[in-house]
Amino acid sequence: MTLPTHAQIVVIGGGIIGCSTAYHLARDHKADVILLEQGKITSGSTWHAAGLVGQLRASASITRVLKYSVELYKGLAAETGLDTGWKMSGCLRLATNADRWTEYRRLATTARSFGMEMHLISPEEVKRMWPLMDVSDLVGASWLPTDGQASPSDITQSLAKGARMHGARLHEGVTVTGFQMDGRRITGVVTDQGTIACEKVVNCGGMWARKIGAMAGINVPLQPVKHQYIVTERIAGLSPDAPTLRDPDRRTYFKEEVGGLVMGGYEPNPQGWVQGDIPKNWEFRLFDDDYDHFAQHLEQAIARVPALEQTGVKQMINGAESFTPDGNFILGPAPECANMYVGAGFNAFGIASGGGAGWVLAEWVMRDEAPLDLWVVDIRRFSGLHRDRQWVFDRTMEAYGKHYTIGFPHEEYESGRPRITSPLFARLKEHRAVFGSKLGWERPNWFAPEGMEARDVYSMGRQNWFAPVGAEHAHVRGKVGVFDQSSFAKYELSGPKAAEALEWICANRVARDVGRLTYTQLLNTRGGIEADLTVARLAEDRFYIVTGTGFRTHDMAWIADHLPGAGCALEDVTEGWGTLSLMGPAARAVLEKVTGADVSNAAFPFGHVREIGIAGATVRALRVTYVGELGWELHVPLDRTGAVFDALMAAGGADIRPVGYRALESLRLEKGYRAWSSDITPNDTPFEAGLGWAVKMKGNTPFMGRAALEAVQGKPLVKRFVGFTLEDPEAVLVGRETILRDGEPVGYLTSGGYGYTVGKSIGYGYARNAAGVTEDWLAAGRYDLVVAGEVLPARLVTGPLVDAEGARIRA
Repeated sequence: MTLPTHAQIVVIGGGIIGCSTAYHLARDHKADVILLEQGKITSGSTWHAAGLVGQLRASASITRVLKYSVELYKGLAAETGLDTGWKMSGCLRLATNADRWTEYRRLATTARSFGMEMHLISPEEVKRMWPLMDVSDLVGASWLPTDGQASPSDITQSLAKGARMHGARLHEGVTVTGFQMDGRRITGVVTDQGTIACEKVVNCGGMWARKIGAMAGINVPLQPVKHQYIVTERIAGLSPDAPTLRDPDRRTYFKEEVGGLVMGGYEPNPQGWVQGDIPKNWEFRLFDDDYDHFAQHLEQAIARVPALEQTGVKQMINGAESFTPDGNFILGPAPECANMYVGAGFNAFGIASGGGAGWVLAEWVMRDEAPLDLWVVDIRRFSGLHRDRQWVFDRTMEAYGKHYTIGFPHEEYESGRPRITSPLFARLKEHRAVFGSKLGWERPNWFAPEGMEARDVYSMGRQNWFAPVGAEHAHVRGKVGVFDQSSFAKYELSGPKAAEALEWICANRVARDVGRLTYTQLLNTRGGIEADLTVARLAEDRFYIVTGTGFRTHDMAWIADHLPGAGCALEDVTEGWGTLSLMGPAARAVLEKVTGADVSNAAFPFGHVREIGIAGATVRALRVTYVGELGWELHVPLDRTGAVFDALMAAGGADIRPVGYRALESLRLEKGYRAWSSDITPNDTPFEAGLGWAVKMKGNTPFMGRAALEAVQGKPLVKRFVGFTLEDPEAVLVGRETILRDGEPVGYLTSGGYGYTVGKSIGYGYARNAAGVTEDWLAAGRYDLVVAGEVLPARLVTGPLVDAEGARIRA
């Protein structure tokens, strides 16, 4: 079949993700789609995948994506006539210790929050469901009845046939060798059989996705890892309807197949494969069996299912799977290229994710916007750091090894650290800082007092930093703290059209007088919040934009993609500036000692930016706060950050101390400030989030998302951001706890923590009611939170719990 010379969209890769994407593009959008596969459909890692299909994840959106996969697989055979091997056998997850059981109690609460069925069952019930299992060490298990298993090759062939039925053209045996480019835009896909002119490209190349991306200057941080499983001979007494089994404390999984078992696992010492290009003709290749490495899984599996000791092995599969540095897959528009989208790095979740990932990727490609909050899998969560192949290898090996470990709250990765440090790293270490890592930056999470080891000790209850963070929190409320926030992402937008461009991109009015600072959201066409940042006007034609560390690539790309034409230039200046946040009631007293500038409220009001001199440096001082206290963000030329820190510490004396991110989180919870990616997301509008005051609806200024907000303005909100406190002193809130109103679920928490000033656990989330979440409806309810399966009475909070800032802003 001759290769066509043009198409609207070219999908590269004929595994489950590529076939699903082509199917949805053709079925839902009637797009003109060509799919190119270098080998045969199901090549790569799809054909040798184990085929377990689970649905529950920590993100509501990703759970929805996985639920969609199940719904699709259920009905696909009827549409295409090709069976998918889908079997809703349910899934058992086993727990052998108290921490794992707490994790499952939290997961069961999450499942309830997301509208999924999940039960916690006893060892006796597990034995009835899986008689061949030794349950003597079990505390219990979780049971998800709607999980199941499928045949990866059959699903993929069914999706491929469905794509053809809807008009997509699939070509096998075609290798992509490069791209024709016009600036940042791909104009043609070059293959060994000719060039295809196109409007958009979707890179679903599996473990080849990194190489395909590199041809267009795009980084796809993947690492192939050897993943082994066995297929056993028949086992007497094994039911064909046996649930799939995950035994994470023994790091293994099982599923029934033709009367025997498929068994594999995730070892703590994984074997990474090549860091460079995949060898030629590897599409249907496997590695040699490695029983020496697999023995650790076999030993654990026999202990769980003793019948395995007398059972023969029909086959061992040792194949390469694509893994990522954080264990989440990769979707979305590559920031380096205007029209390449990526769907890759599925961490052995490709079959479970395939149907839903193809659906959201097709929507994203056609609308240039994700259909829901997909931040946790967005390719723009990565940065330049992820071009370092060795760093990606080391971190991916660690992530693979954690696949089945207990997910303790606030757990940090350890590999590849320290990578990026601020000029204060050594000084903060002397203050006994315990660091965390965000997008490669070392950031102080908390400071250990003398006599206490300066390291995190993870647990499911209150962790070892709880009391020290309380002391830091109290210090900021009573005196003054200094936070090293040098990792903040910072950009400058300049040029004659800069103000006009930002007025279109930002929901709030940012083209104010020179010297003004504005907090604003950036909205998508649905009115959902795509970013949350501050914009300071430095000059008529120059603006300084500050956002969160982890959102550096995402927010830069969002702004760049929505700049209207020429007349402005966007530059990332993150490494040019250190950032010291000076916060607390004594902040002005300290600042007055180190600068000759007038920092009185009259001369330097809230929401303003000024250049002031400190320790010989010209500092951009931003009067803004995220902790609910009087304060300034001091943006210092990077090489002068240490000198300014020393000057502040000397001026503050006993009243000042360095403070970490854990205290910052506690302080912002008390003030009710929202955090992007948890409290506010692309799924939430400013009206729903209680941020309508920050949107320029008055007047007729056009801005992105305005039409969507106008359509709902004045109508009852069906969901609304609210807060809660708990009286139970031991309750640990981590987010996703179910909100009950008069005993009925009405939503779930988006973030949770502890407020040391109020002495209570604090949680925020959205309450939902189809008839409207009015003040009267809220006030009339009785509220509880479901915390790790326990129903705890909660008090509704609709304003800040601590509002010291209100008085101090005017001081």
